[in-house]
Amino acid sequence: MKPPVFEYHAPQSVAEALQLLAELGPDAKILAGGQSLIPLLNLRLAAPEHVIDINRMPELSQRSRHNGTLSLGATTRHQELTGEDITACCPLLPQAAIFIGHPQIRTRGTLGGSLAHADPSAELPAVAVALDATMVIRSVRGERRIAAADFFTFHMTTALAEDELLVAVELPVAGPHEGSAFGEVAARFGDFAMAGAAAVLRLGDDRRIEDARIVCTSVAPTPRRVPEAEDLLRGQEVTGELLARVEAAVASRLEPGEQLKASAGYKRRVAGVLARRAVEQSWQTALRRTA
Repeated sequence: MKPPVFEYHAPQSVAEALQLLAELGPDAKILAGGQSLIPLLNLRLAAPEHVIDINRMPELSQRSRHNGTLSLGATTRHQELTGEDITACCPLLPQAAIFIGHPQIRTRGTLGGSLAHADPSAELPAVAVALDATMVIRSVRGERRIAAADFFTFHMTTALAEDELLVAVELPVAGPHEGSAFGEVAARFGDFAMAGAAAVLRLGDDRRIEDARIVCTSVAPTPRRVPEAEDLLRGQEVTGELLARVEAAVASRLEPGEQLKASAGYKRRVAGVLARRAVEQSWQTALRRTA
């Protein structure tokens, strides 16, 4: 199918893009990688009067590391998330990015686009919540920062106002006693996940877990953190018995909706297993980094 008629804008700076958003309001949509917007346009599920292309702004593709924080511009491509520099800083990003679509999609799709689209089955929103990322948002009214946990508000809905643009994402650099892992299950590799789980563990000097974060995807309208399972891990060393309790805690706390290819019961069961595996892999990684 062909998209509806719209007016195309290609601003050369963030300031110019923000001015367009302020003037056009709800009649405008942002075009980053286009891997979500273009299909929606072609299927006539979206019909904006204006499309604002933000791909000509070098500042949106910049990255920097300062005081334990990695800042990534919004148009950082998914494929770039698997690079050695990002892997060294935030290994959970490449661990999840390899599950995103197919090579063509990862080459064009962007970090900011995925987060702003807020698909509940997407990988990067769950990663952002698991890492306690900060969203850097701008408009002509100024700049504000929102924690990832507060950014995703409902199914494909975020805290972004109509005149705001997500310009960067700030993530904590992984510490020397930290491990992370991500896994998902889909009908075919590259399809939307039926369930997924991310885990981040930080160990103390005694090799016990100081902090734990477990976040599931594709089981709720937004990334679903499971504090009940996290509480089981703190102060503990990972054992088979503990992993079984974590799996049960995750499965029992989720209330996913039905999908064509997955019942709610199946999604709960798979999310629990994936969380268990992610915790075990994170534990092993953290132990190697602590040794």
